[in-house]
Amino acid sequence: MVDKLNLAGRKALVTGGARSIGANIAAALTAAGASVVIGDILDDLGRETAANLAAPGIKTGFVHLDVADDAQWANAIPSVIQQIGGFDILINNAGIEVTALVADIDAASLRRMLDVNVLGTALGMKHAFLAMRPGGPAGVGGAVVNISSVAATIAFPAIAGYSASKSAVDRMTRVAAVEAGKLGYGIRVNCIFPGLIANEMGIKLAEDIVAFGLAPDVATAVAGVIGQTPMGRLAEMPEVADAAVFLCSDAAKFVTGIGLPVDGGMGT
Repeated sequence: MVDKLNLAGRKALVTGGARSIGANIAAALTAAGASVVIGDILDDLGRETAANLAAPGIKTGFVHLDVADDAQWANAIPSVIQQIGGFDILINNAGIEVTALVADIDAASLRRMLDVNVLGTALGMKHAFLAMRPGGPAGVGGAVVNISSVAATIAFPAIAGYSASKSAVDRMTRVAAVEAGKLGYGIRVNCIFPGLIANEMGIKLAEDIVAFGLAPDVATAVAGVIGQTPMGRLAEMPEVADAAVFLCSDAAKFVTGIGLPVDGGMGT
């Protein structure tokens, strides 16, 4: 039986891939047979993560990439193609979260979050389309997976700006999928809604919830999230990574324009 999740011969760029969810996705892609370049602003950690993923028949590399900088994207894509011999998967994972009550929103912080989460995702799709579509420097089509969040589907205190940014990722995903299909690019575009994860970003959110007086302690804040989750626990990074592999694979070859929840039912 053909393994439709096998990504042998595929060539991927994972933004924000130096650590956390991005590093888990990069590891899952290489485990499935894809070659991977990590794009990140954390140069030393990114190079280390890429080196640790290298294996026989699997090429890995690193490129410095601030996703909010159009010029850096224009320089990064040729580097990806040169390092691993092609480009047909983009994981738009890089993102930041700035927690704030609506009454306390800081304009500069919100702009930075929108730059990374919204503009960064849009620029990634732009340059993936230019490279992957017929006549582009890669030119064989491919798959784009954007990382949104369960925050795009629920109302949760202190993350209005973050929720807005991740809702934008969802909407842009669907429009991009329609464009890519109708214009014959041969590129599928989907996004994932991860639930809350006990990584650095997730723990910081819980700490902020306590600081804002919305919970007495971190344990209670986390328990509140778990209480809203039908499966009764937090999400885990490898589960998000497995969803990304699926969306990039031939098992999802007729899947485009969707948001896939990996949230234990929290957003239901």
